[in-house]
Amino acid sequence: MEVDSSSSWNTEDEYEKFIRRMNPPRVVIDNEACQNATVIRVDSANKQGILLEVVQVLTDLNLIITKAYISSDGGWFMDVFNVTDRDGKKLKDEGILDYIRKSLGADSCFVPSLRRSVGVESSRDHTSIELTGTDRPGLLSEVFAVLTDLKCNVVNAEVWTHNTRAAAVLHVTDEATNSTITDPERLSKIKELLCNVLKGYNKTREAKTVVSLGSTHTERRLHQMMFADRDYERSDLDHGDEKLRPNVTVDNWYDKDYSVVTIKCKDRPKLLFDIVCTLTDMQYVVFHANISAEGPEAYQEYYIRHVDGFPVNSEAERQRVIQCLEAAIERRVSEGLELELCTCDRVGLLSDVTRIFRENSLSVTRAEVTTRGGKAINTFYVCDAAGNPVDSKTIDAVRQAIGQTILQVKGITDCSKSPQESPTRFLFRGLFKARSLYSFGLSG
Repeated sequence: MEVDSSSSWNTEDEYEKFIRRMNPPRVVIDNEACQNATVIRVDSANKQGILLEVVQVLTDLNLIITKAYISSDGGWFMDVFNVTDRDGKKLKDEGILDYIRKSLGADSCFVPSLRRSVGVESSRDHTSIELTGTDRPGLLSEVFAVLTDLKCNVVNAEVWTHNTRAAAVLHVTDEATNSTITDPERLSKIKELLCNVLKGYNKTREAKTVVSLGSTHTERRLHQMMFADRDYERSDLDHGDEKLRPNVTVDNWYDKDYSVVTIKCKDRPKLLFDIVCTLTDMQYVVFHANISAEGPEAYQEYYIRHVDGFPVNSEAERQRVIQCLEAAIERRVSEGLELELCTCDRVGLLSDVTRIFRENSLSVTRAEVTTRGGKAINTFYVCDAAGNPVDSKTIDAVRQAIGQTILQVKGITDCSKSPQESPTRFLFRGLFKARSLYSFGLSG
């Protein structure tokens, strides 16, 4: 007998609404309890995935979580966060405080999690393209060449690479109409040609292209895509320095039937979100957690069980949890000098900028491409071709070529790893090397 999935989902949705009406969430924001942070307390009926939803609301506002205590043992979820803005200051903006109350409180609309998500961009004005495949030099150049040939303009993009794998979420519009691409034949052609590019000459690993008109939360999807692509599996040839990896341990607390996950690593923005994403994707429930990130190092401790009610029960499972959490932490790490480009958007802007980078022997390790109100606001992390810090003369030459007021130096992060230790570098390396596109079916 076939089951009507939409009917089943509607029933679940109505049950969630009923529970929330009977036990509405309560949000308290306190700027007096802590000297150097705003304290946010959230009490709510417990459900699978609620921790991720709450953390996502705070992360999407670019807030820094310096401390957190989570408890969801039983039918109730209680969470306390110490947060600051990106400048380390308490939250004073009433608009932001009101948004947090509405997003997490009784009037919130983030239930159920599979249908609604804070930070999701409407797809009415663009088409979403999701890409996963084997990372290699020049891959992004080939992707852009396909989209340009098909008269598509990239208005937003985020690309992550890890452990020789690449994942990207691109938002594109029709070059002529500046709107969503809906023609089925054209969408099918985009998918076919991009998949050919992603496959390249590597037939041993799968490549995947998904063209969608649905809404998505970009960073959430990138975690899901890379997890599904098994980027956490390290090859036998990976001899990277073990000391550079996050310190992740998993032990069992047999008296309470919990597995205790402990993470020690360098702190960075969105670290908590990345870890909770992966635990959720792996179908683990966080019952208690302690988070501390008031210094350069972050300490996180989670008491978890699988959704089946059991703790980690084998060495193979324990190793898999460790590998997946290491991958979650490493995916977003940005090495190099941070450059921010702000100018009027136009077709081909990204290609022109990265060409200038290449001509000055710069290698882009990660990039975020954003368009707002006709303005391109792009962030690039760059090292030299050998993976070393970029000298000031090179940066001066690049800024002179692009425009001193258009390209700004924002900060310096760790750029000391060698190319072998930085698999994220390969996606952009050799970005504009001349390669024939005949093998990808792009001519004729």
